Amino acid sequence: MKKFFIYIFLVLSFSSNVFAKETTFKKELFDKAQADGKVVIVSSWIKYCSSCASQMKVLDKAKNDFDNIEYFAFDVTNKEIAELFDVQYQTTLLIFKDKKLVYRSIGETTKDLIYKAIQSSI
Repeated sequence: MKKFFIYIFLVLSFSSNVFAKETTFKKELFDKAQADGKVVIVSSWIKYCSSCASQMKVLDKAKNDFDNIEYFAFDVTNKEIAELFDVQYQTTLLIFKDKKLVYRSIGETTKDLIYKAIQSSI
């Protein structure tokens, strides 16, 4: 019975991560945010990736903690968007300022390092 509850807990944990993921990237919104002088953050994810969900949670919080940033996410299996940014892996984090890529990382999920990267880009 204990194994059953552990299994249910794990399934629900992973399921909640999956539902939180959605592609919010739209090229026209990305271009507008850059034209408006915002720091633009783009992250990639893939279904069932727990590190992607962790990174996305930090970035969702960062939207409220920092002024003048815009955050977009996309499923890395979307080849059109992945090729646009030359992204080959999930949990890739890109930060743009003044229409230039100023930061790129893969697999970064810690709040301190992500916030430090954002602060250095503002």
